[in-house]
Amino acid sequence: MRWADRHAHRRTDRVRLTGRQWLGLVVFAAVAVVVAFGVGPVREPHPVPAAQVDAARRAFDGLRVIGARPPHDSGYQREAFGSAWTDDTQAAGAGNGCDTRNDILARDVRVSGLTSASTCPRAVAAGVLTSPYTGRPVVFERGRGSSAIQIDHIVPLSYAWDMGASRWDADRRATFANDPSNLVAVDGASNQTKSDAEPARWMPTLRSFHCQYAVQFVTVLARYGLPVDAPSKTALGRALESC
Repeated sequence: MRWADRHAHRRTDRVRLTGRQWLGLVVFAAVAVVVAFGVGPVREPHPVPAAQVDAARRAFDGLRVIGARPPHDSGYQREAFGSAWTDDTQAAGAGNGCDTRNDILARDVRVSGLTSASTCPRAVAAGVLTSPYTGRPVVFERGRGSSAIQIDHIVPLSYAWDMGASRWDADRRATFANDPSNLVAVDGASNQTKSDAEPARWMPTLRSFHCQYAVQFVTVLARYGLPVDAPSKTALGRALESC
């Protein structure tokens, strides 16, 4: 076969897409980027009610302060706070037949679809979250897209453990781990970046959310009688001043 004939033969094997097919590919790629990275316009959070800010400032003044976070206990295990997202605790909203993760998704995500799951008969199947840590939208789809949205403990469990929760009984730790006031749905990347860091080492990327973050962090510490490390108290104080 001559070169020209082989070249012509290869060209006829190429798949030609219609304009509609190209448009579908572009839309699919854009959605994939949003799911993976939370790309989109930044949405600013709603102002924190003045009464909540005032209460947090009073609680802040009453927190017990220690010089630094103690060295982390290498023996710490997540299981010390009970089964992940169990519905069987004394936390607000518990005992409603749905696991805590689905309760928080239903609260924070703009839900567009529901399904039945083994841990919740009305589990969130699809929706969009504006991550409070970035202000950007994240698409949620149960299955492959589930990890795009994760549930963060504002006061990390291992931080609570280091600051005194290691001495609590099992029921109190399980309630703490499933308390809605200490939980927020966020983009997966932010949750992984934060890990178990305290405010002195990590604050949300979206600076306008620092007020809300500090209000919730301080409120949870005060509710459970946990102290704060001195560097984090400084960081939280600055955030409360921004309210």
